[in-house]
Amino acid sequence: MMQSRRIDPLLRRAQEHEDTVARDLAERQRALSLHESRLEELRGYAEEYANSQMAATSPAQLANRRAFLERIDQALKQQAQTVDRSRASVDIERDRLLLASRDKQVLEQLAASYRVQERQVVERRDQREMDDLGARRARLTATSAQDGEDNR
Repeated sequence: MMQSRRIDPLLRRAQEHEDTVARDLAERQRALSLHESRLEELRGYAEEYANSQMAATSPAQLANRRAFLERIDQALKQQAQTVDRSRASVDIERDRLLLASRDKQVLEQLAASYRVQERQVVERRDQREMDDLGARRARLTATSAQDGEDNR
């Protein structure tokens, strides 16, 4: 069996793997985008709330306002960490895709190399057959010419 045909299933699996990793990367990029937009919304809300001129008429209202601002700040920190983790996940997935693409490329180059070698083997065999055919014809022609001379 030809080497290039034996490598085809490996190539198919490599392509499927690359496709799967590409889908995973796209999903992680969507998640990152969602986390980033949530972070921006929180920042906007925190800024809006911090800049609002709500009159704190009592120490209790002032304490509530301060506690709420601390909760918003904590939510911002948590969301920033989520964005960082999501970004790291995207980077890892991007590296996995790069490796999967390289693996597939190596197999494609190997298959192409096998196909070239196989084509050369076929071409050499065809050339030998043509040479043999030409030699047989030449012998037949020489034999026919010899027989013609012998019959004189």
